[in-house]
Amino acid sequence: MADVMLVLCILLSAYFIRGITGFGSALISVPLLALSHPLQFTVPLVLALDFTASLILGGANIKQADWSEIRLLLPFGAIGACIGAFALLKLPANPVLLMLGIFTMYAGFRNIFGMPPAGRISRAWAAPAGLVGGAAGALFGTGSPPYIIYLTRRLLDKGAVRATFSWLIAIDGGFRLGLFLIAGLLFNPNLQIAYALGIVPMALGLYAGNKVHLDMTKEGMLKVVGSLLIMSGAILFVKVAT
Repeated sequence: MADVMLVLCILLSAYFIRGITGFGSALISVPLLALSHPLQFTVPLVLALDFTASLILGGANIKQADWSEIRLLLPFGAIGACIGAFALLKLPANPVLLMLGIFTMYAGFRNIFGMPPAGRISRAWAAPAGLVGGAAGALFGTGSPPYIIYLTRRLLDKGAVRATFSWLIAIDGGFRLGLFLIAGLLFNPNLQIAYALGIVPMALGLYAGNKVHLDMTKEGMLKVVGSLLIMSGAILFVKVAT
């Protein structure tokens, strides 16, 4: 029973952050859940909950989503995923992990200390953001930082950032869920029970996080995003060390 409560508390905390920023749930929940559960259980569970959360956030804010940015990022993300899968077989992972970790933490510190560039960046940055995000997702299972870095520099409204990222991840997550279904990873009865139980803390976390999001300034959201980017980079460093 204590183990179940711990899992539910982890999910509540993860989706509270997701409700504020639109991302970060997997970044928080997967490493913590993996301490006591196998990845074959943890990753499909969080992916299924993330997909549901993306539909909730995206559906509730569909008018704020910038579909032109989504259509621009997805093809580059698909190409990046193919490159990442090839690199996974051919390249040593540690140097790439280290470079991604340094870049992610650098962007995070810029957010926290108020050093982001003024105004919007060019849409040309969608190409490297999509390529790196797709490749990182295939290589390391964490493709969110490049996408969120691009969107927070491209979209000046925090609600648009959250809605656009949610739909981007919903489409990407739906594709990966299809792959997991074909692989048989979603037929585990314990996973299905955990998903059913996890719906409640996920919904509560999103609701509470959304309340905070409505009262938060763009600068405040950038600081939260920056903290998550630093955490993501630190996790990549840990992967290199281990």
